[in-house]
Amino acid sequence: MNLLFKNRIALYNTAAAAVTTFLVFIVIYTVVYITAYRHLDSDILKEKEEVFINISWAGDSLILDMTPERLEMEHRQAEVSPTFLQVVDARGRLVFRSANLRSDHLLFADALKKPIYFNIEFNGKLIRQGQFPIINEQGKLLGQLDIGLPQVESTLILSYLKLTFCIAFPLMLLVFYVATSWAASRGIAPVHKLIQATGAITDYNISTRIPVSSRKDEIHHLGTTINALLGRIEMSLTREKQITADISHELRTPITGIRGTLEVLIRKTREPLQYEEKIQQVIRDVDSLNRIIDQLLQLSRLDAGNLAITKKTIGLSQLLLKIKERWHQRLKEKEIVLQIEIDDTVTVFADPGFLEMMVENLISNAIKYGHNGQCIHCRWNQVAQELSITDNGPGIPQEHLPYLFNRFYRTDASRSSHIQGNGIGLAIVKRLGDLQQIAIVVTSELNTGSTFTLQFKS
Repeated sequence: MNLLFKNRIALYNTAAAAVTTFLVFIVIYTVVYITAYRHLDSDILKEKEEVFINISWAGDSLILDMTPERLEMEHRQAEVSPTFLQVVDARGRLVFRSANLRSDHLLFADALKKPIYFNIEFNGKLIRQGQFPIINEQGKLLGQLDIGLPQVESTLILSYLKLTFCIAFPLMLLVFYVATSWAASRGIAPVHKLIQATGAITDYNISTRIPVSSRKDEIHHLGTTINALLGRIEMSLTREKQITADISHELRTPITGIRGTLEVLIRKTREPLQYEEKIQQVIRDVDSLNRIIDQLLQLSRLDAGNLAITKKTIGLSQLLLKIKERWHQRLKEKEIVLQIEIDDTVTVFADPGFLEMMVENLISNAIKYGHNGQCIHCRWNQVAQELSITDNGPGIPQEHLPYLFNRFYRTDASRSSHIQGNGIGLAIVKRLGDLQQIAIVVTSELNTGSTFTLQFKS
C-alpha cells in the first residue's frame, strides 16, 4: 500500500492511539466491573447482618424470627429490585425462603465453611448471590444463609459502557486520523520546501545552497546535511573536471612527443643511427603512456574493491634489490645511488605484489624528484617496524602534505619543476597501504628532501 508520508504518520499514530485507548477502556471497564460487584457484595453483606439478627438456634435446630414488615415490604415483590433470601439447614433442607422466590430456590453448596460470592441466572435474570455459613458457639455448622440481589443496575452500566465504547471508538479514531494527518502535513511542510529547493539544483547551479531555518531542530539539521552533501558533490565535480583536464594533459604529452618525433623522421632521409635514436624516444613516450594507462586501470580496480589480499612473509632486502635492478638504467642516467641499509634477515608480513608496487612507486618518485648525483636511503627500524625511503629532492610544502595522497594531486613545486607525473602513484600507494593495514607517514623539508615511512603492524 503506497501511502504518502503524512498519511503513514497519521496511520501509525492512529494505530498507537487505538491500542492505547483500547487498553484504557479495558482498565476502566475492569474498574467499573469490580466496583459494581463490590457494591453488590457490600449490600449483600449488610443484608446478611440484618438477617443474622433474626436467626437463632436451639441445639442443632435453626430458629428464624422474620417480621411481617420485612416479609411484606421487601421480599414479596419480585419485580422492583427484590432481595432474595433463603436459609438451608446442615442437611440441605430448605428452612426458609422469601416469598419472591415462590416455588424456586437459590443454589447452595454443601458443607459451606466460609462466605462466598458468585453470579447466577435466576428466572432469566442475572443475580449476585452470597452464601454465608451459620455456625453455633461450638463451631458446628448448622446451615447456611443465601442472599441474592439483582444485577440490573450493574449490568445496565456495563452494557452502556460497552455500547459507548463501540460507538465512540471508531469515531474517535477517524477524527484522530484526520487531525493527525493535518498536523503531519503542517509538520512536513518544511521538508517539501527542501525537496523543491533541492530539485531545482543541477550541474549548472551546484553552488546553490538551500535555505536553512534558524531554529535548531531536525529540519535545520537536515538542511545543513543536504548543504554539506551539495558541497561535497560540488568538490567532486570540480575535482572530476580537474582530473579530466589532468588526464588529458598527461596523455597529450607523450602522444604529442610521439607525433613530433615521427613528423621529424618523415621530413627527410636520415642516418640509421638517427632513426634508432628517434625510435628509442618514441618507445619511451609509449612506455610513459602505458604507465599512465596502467595506473588508471590499477586505481579503477582498487576503487572497485575486487582485489584479493594474500599476505606472506617477504624478505625486505630482496624485494628492494629487485626494484633497484629494475630501475638500474634510470639510476645510472641521473647518477643516483639507491642505498639499501637493511639486513638480509629482515622480513615483513604483507602481500608481495602489492607491497612491491607500493615501494616501487615511492622509489620512482624519489628518483624522479631527487637531484642528480645524490643518494636515496632505504632504512629499516626494527623496534618500530618501519621502512623509510628518503630522497634529497626539492621537498614538499607543509600545506600540501594533507592532500598528497589525493588522486591527481600535484604540488605547485612539482608542476613548476617540469617533472612529468600524474599524481596517481601516491594515491595507489595509500589505497594499497589501507588494504594491507600499512600506515604511511610523510615528513618533508623544503630544499632538503622528503621521507616516506611505511609502518607495519608487529
